Amino acid sequence: MPEAARKMFGTPSIAERIDALDWESAVASLSQRGYAVTTPILSPEECGSLATMYSDDSRFRSQIMMERHRFGVGDYKYFANPLPEIIATLQSAAYPHLAKVANQWAEALGEKSPRFPAEHAAFRKICHKAGQTKLTPLLLHYEAGGYNCLHQDIYGEVAFPLQMVFLLGQQGRDWEGGEFLLVEHQPRAQSKAEVVRADQGQAIIFTTRYRPVRGTRGYYRVNMKHGVSRVHRGTRYTLGIIFHDAK
Repeated sequence: MPEAARKMFGTPSIAERIDALDWESAVASLSQRGYAVTTPILSPEECGSLATMYSDDSRFRSQIMMERHRFGVGDYKYFANPLPEIIATLQSAAYPHLAKVANQWAEALGEKSPRFPAEHAAFRKICHKAGQTKLTPLLLHYEAGGYNCLHQDIYGEVAFPLQMVFLLGQQGRDWEGGEFLLVEHQPRAQSKAEVVRADQGQAIIFTTRYRPVRGTRGYYRVNMKHGVSRVHRGTRYTLGIIFHDAK
């Protein structure tokens, strides 16, 4: 919806919706479990508009067929520059809230690297200095039988520790199966898996590769990977928001 129409009808902007989230609860969930599920951010109409972009190849810089790389069954496309306004806003509006968490985690783990800057544009400059200049927001698409193997979205030396995925449809209506999976690998212990459920328009915020966990001798890193279980019926579209650029 154009900005003028939003003001006329009183519809909050994307940035306002992001700012209005219960960030205190989200931060607590991220610290305790490595993920958080937001209230709905995108409307059904916005979700539908994003999903229909998948058929417009001019919007994307590349397409990855998962089977070709043994990543799973399905495909995804990385957006080209410039990003659609709604995606650019989601990325820039969410980043400052998550940068606070990222800096808290870095401090807990005793990392000596510079703090994450408060604004996403400044963080992207760090990525570019490291040779990471390609945009990473993406649309993911699965048909029946599709799935995504457990993985981490690391594209270079610079990596932001949190990312987001938006459900662009509704499980149980648009597809069956296709649950978001998060697996935690604790040192010298059995791995722990969680099925994370969300509804259309909600975001799942989760750790990119590890989170700090307090032990008897201070904080230590717990490695985490994410994936998608097999889709049994229908078509599953999601939007991934990754904050670091790729090489």
